Amino acid sequence: MRSISVREMRVVLPKLEELLAQEGEILITRNGEPVARVLPAVPQRGIPSRSELRRRMRWVEVGSEVLIREDRDARG
Repeated sequence: MRSISVREMRVVLPKLEELLAQEGEILITRNGEPVARVLPAVPQRGIPSRSELRRRMRWVEVGSEVLIREDRDARG
């Protein structure tokens, strides 16, 4: 992790992406005290499609209405 001052950050800002790729993490300081930490953004996963979710679901041999009825009967 590289530590730089606020003043240096202003100079480095146009090359921030490149600097993060090299360093991985940057600690910004003011008067020697840490004030912020800059990390590369993690790409977010997209929302899976419904067809993908259905494909990954396991199939149950018994219908849900039978399972619900059995559960209700078991409760009394």
